[in-house]
Amino acid sequence: MDLAAPARLPLDPRKFRDPAVTARGEPRAVVAPGRLRTLWFNTGTLCNLTCRTCYIESSPHNDRLAWLTAAEVRRYLDEAAALGTEQIGFTGGEPFMNPDLPEMLADVLGRGLDALVLTNAMRPMQRQRARLLALRQPRLTLRVSLDHHTRGLHEAERGRRTWETAIDGLRWLADAGFSVHVAGRRWGAEPEAAARAGYAALFAAIGVAVDAADPVALTLFPELDAAADVAEITTACWGLLHRRPEEMMCASSRMVLRRRDAAAPAVVACTLLPDDPQFELGATLAAALRPVALNHPHCARFCVLGGASCSR
Repeated sequence: MDLAAPARLPLDPRKFRDPAVTARGEPRAVVAPGRLRTLWFNTGTLCNLTCRTCYIESSPHNDRLAWLTAAEVRRYLDEAAALGTEQIGFTGGEPFMNPDLPEMLADVLGRGLDALVLTNAMRPMQRQRARLLALRQPRLTLRVSLDHHTRGLHEAERGRRTWETAIDGLRWLADAGFSVHVAGRRWGAEPEAAARAGYAALFAAIGVAVDAADPVALTLFPELDAAADVAEITTACWGLLHRRPEEMMCASSRMVLRRRDAAAPAVVACTLLPDDPQFELGATLAAALRPVALNHPHCARFCVLGGASCSR
C-alpha cells in the first residue's frame, strides 16, 4: 500500500492573521469555554527521542518548556477542584523524564481524579516501574505512542531501534494490569479502517488487550503541518461541517506549562499550541476560561476538520 500523502500547497500567508476575521473577511469561529473537564500539564519539552515531525520539537536537549514541579501542579489542582475538573492529563516531551511525575500522579489519584499520561513507554518510563506499580489503579491510564502498526513507519518517525523498546514497554504495562491506550497517526492515504485492522493484528500478535476499533482505546491523530495550506474556520462552518463549538478541545480543557526562565507557570488554550502567544491566557485557570478564536492551522486541521482531541 502506498501511504504517501498527496502534495500539499504551502499555507497562504494571508490566512490566520486576524483573530476576528479570516483572509476573506468572514467572521472567524470562536469557541466559548464550558466546564473545565480536562486540565493538562506539560511536564517539560525534554524527551529521550528526537522525532522527525514532533509539533513541539521535543528532544534530549530542548528544555524550552521547563520541568513543572509537584508543588506547582498542586496549586493548579487546588484551583481545578473548585471548577469540577474530572481528568488530569500529563504530556511533554516525555513526562517520565520529569522526576516529579510520580509525586504528581499520586496527588491526582489521591484526589479521586482520573489521570492520563502520554508516554512513549521507553526507558524513562521503564526505569519508574516500581513507582508506577505503587500507583496502579483503574483511574490511571497510560497512552502509549505507536506512530504506526508497522516497525518501518514507526521508526521512520521516531528513529532506529525505537520499535522494540516501545513494544516492550507497552507489553509490560498490559501484563502488569494497567489501563492502557495507544495513540497512532493517520498516515497519508491509508484508510482508517485499514489502520485499525493493522493495529488489531499487532495487538493480537504481542498479546496486548487494546480494542483497536474503540476510538478512545486507539486514538488515530491527523498529521500536524502548520506550514501546509488549510481552510480557515468561520462561524458558518459549524453548520456546514455539522460540528459544534463545544466539541472542540478548547471548550473543555486548558494546559499549564512553564517557560524556561519564567518566574511562574502559565495557562494556554490548547495542548497543541504552547508557543503561540495569542493562546496564552493567563496565570490562573479562572483567567484562562475565556473565548478562544480558532486562529491557527492546527485549530482547523486537527480539531475541526480532523475531529481529533487529546482528551478522552
